[in-house]
Amino acid sequence: MHQGGWWTLIRYDEKQDRPAVSRALIKRAFQYARPYAGQIAGMLLLILVTTLLGLAPPLLTRDLIDRALPQRDFNRLALLALGMLAVPLINGLLGVGQRYLGSAVGEGVIADLRTALFAHLHRMSLRFFTNTKTGELISRLNNDVIGAQRAVAGTIPDLFTNMVTLISTLAIMLRLEWRLTLLAIAVLPLFMIPARLLGRRLRAIVREQMTLNAEMNAMMNETLNVSGALLVKLFGRSDTEVGRFYTRAQRVREAGIRVSFMMRWFWLTVSLISAIGTVVVFYVGGVLVLRGQGFTIGAIVAFTAYLGMLYGPLSALTNARMDLATSLVSFERVFEVLDLPIEIGERPDALRLESVQGAVRFEDVSFSYELEEDAAEAGPALSEVERFGWGGRDLSVPLSQEAGKLERMGAAARPGNGDGAGAEASEDAGPRWALRDITFEVQPGQLAALVGPSGAGKTTVTYLLPRLYDPTRGRILMDGYDLRDLTLDTLSAQIGMVTQETYLFNDTIRANLLYARPDATDAELEAACRAANIHQFIAGLPEGYDTVVGNRGYRLSGGEKQRVAIARVILKDPRILVLDEATSSLDSQSEALIQQALERIMQGRTSLVIAHRLSTVLAADVILVIDQGRLVERGTHAELLARGGLYAQLYETQFRHAQGDAAAVGESLDG
Repeated sequence: MHQGGWWTLIRYDEKQDRPAVSRALIKRAFQYARPYAGQIAGMLLLILVTTLLGLAPPLLTRDLIDRALPQRDFNRLALLALGMLAVPLINGLLGVGQRYLGSAVGEGVIADLRTALFAHLHRMSLRFFTNTKTGELISRLNNDVIGAQRAVAGTIPDLFTNMVTLISTLAIMLRLEWRLTLLAIAVLPLFMIPARLLGRRLRAIVREQMTLNAEMNAMMNETLNVSGALLVKLFGRSDTEVGRFYTRAQRVREAGIRVSFMMRWFWLTVSLISAIGTVVVFYVGGVLVLRGQGFTIGAIVAFTAYLGMLYGPLSALTNARMDLATSLVSFERVFEVLDLPIEIGERPDALRLESVQGAVRFEDVSFSYELEEDAAEAGPALSEVERFGWGGRDLSVPLSQEAGKLERMGAAARPGNGDGAGAEASEDAGPRWALRDITFEVQPGQLAALVGPSGAGKTTVTYLLPRLYDPTRGRILMDGYDLRDLTLDTLSAQIGMVTQETYLFNDTIRANLLYARPDATDAELEAACRAANIHQFIAGLPEGYDTVVGNRGYRLSGGEKQRVAIARVILKDPRILVLDEATSSLDSQSEALIQQALERIMQGRTSLVIAHRLSTVLAADVILVIDQGRLVERGTHAELLARGGLYAQLYETQFRHAQGDAAAVGESLDG
């Protein structure tokens, strides 16, 4: 399936032209460790002390062989034995402290990075979420962030440990026997060979492994939720999905095998080089001992022990760049998301309105789900307001290499019900318009009914008012203020929306209601539910308002979920309502109950309603008829019916025949 827009950008990490690890990347990654500078300093100090203490045992062994045993010095022997016991004991205790500090730093970086990523994702527009796989985002929040922690709490401390060990060991070896030390160092250039041969390839495989894991997570997220599992069962596609998952799991397995295989070859090569150096030093050192050239048996034993301490850290340091690069891949992938531009943002001087009258005005509003850059040849140049639609960033100039790619991407996915799909294309080589040159006004307290064929653009209109998207051209005013000049909190507080697809968290009914207003009292909750015709149902449940609704509210019927959603909006008490009145999938009784609740909530508020019932159309102060993204008619029911246009046709085909049944149900409920 083709994926465009944001998904293309977020998958840019798979391209072959990704830059290598840079100093800027390392510097940015370490910014997340800066708040823990004191703990890092303490951890490094402990690493220094434990590393230096770890160099003592070979010297103790040399003293034992060369002095204590030949001289039959029992006191010296006891002290040496005590020292050999004290060193690992002290090192172990210090290691506990080092481990604690390392864990504190690593877990702190994880928490900060996850929070930053989560906060940034919640600032993204609806366009982002309609084009990005949820499993990919979860993978970034989980797997990639853990990889970033490994870089800070594992790779960097190991690098410091190995450097201290290497320098200290070389200093002691030079003091023991400088000729053998130079001989041991002579093989050092050979350690660079495996790192150069395998490092870049291993990093590429690690990136591929992360991407494959993200794809597998995305599939699990799509098929292991209630909606996905229901679809799989209804169409009998379980075997197919298992086969698809097996294919992805096998690709993850193969990538893991390749990583392990290459690492095994790397360490085999390094071990062989270490063995060559050790053999040479053993042979030459043995010759020096046999010739009696001032090199004692204890010294060669100690030297051999230090040789292992030299080649071990040296091998690790040879691999350090590769380890650092593969660890920083996680930071790269996280930063790719953090660097995505915010499309719907606030201006620095945005206004916060404490009270709103509720006047709404659309002025020459055109909108395309394609980004404006996709149709650079179409229409005049962007105005200043239009150019700064992406969170105050100038879209006429590429934000970065990635953002430049983003601006040139194809159409983003449209809303789930396909609204806007029928909008006509621009007459020039421009984008496919979901709305074109829409102008209308709704006075405070008025009810505006949106009617039109399926795919005409009605849902798109309702998405623009709460700034789920910004107009491509034109502007939308609330009480005379451009929506882009107001804070997002103002819009959220003053605009309430009930969509056709109701979403409830897998929590209690009470928690779902309090999401609108956390400080609401029980009396206010009950009043809102009574107004939404749902209180009696909730009170009849064994656990009442503390009943858990299940994943996406699946323990409730469609009508019950909609009434809970209506109660949630009533509790919010917004000045402007945006409603999708679709009740075609509900039984007549649920539909009538919902209609009564909607009539109560709309009283005294400015309401913009996608109307599916004649009663709503008849009650509307103004009817807006939309067809192919254009506002083709406006007026009252009588006025539009008299014109004999599109509204009259819709009345004959959609409204008139449904009115009798709904009225009958309403009378039975009232009785």
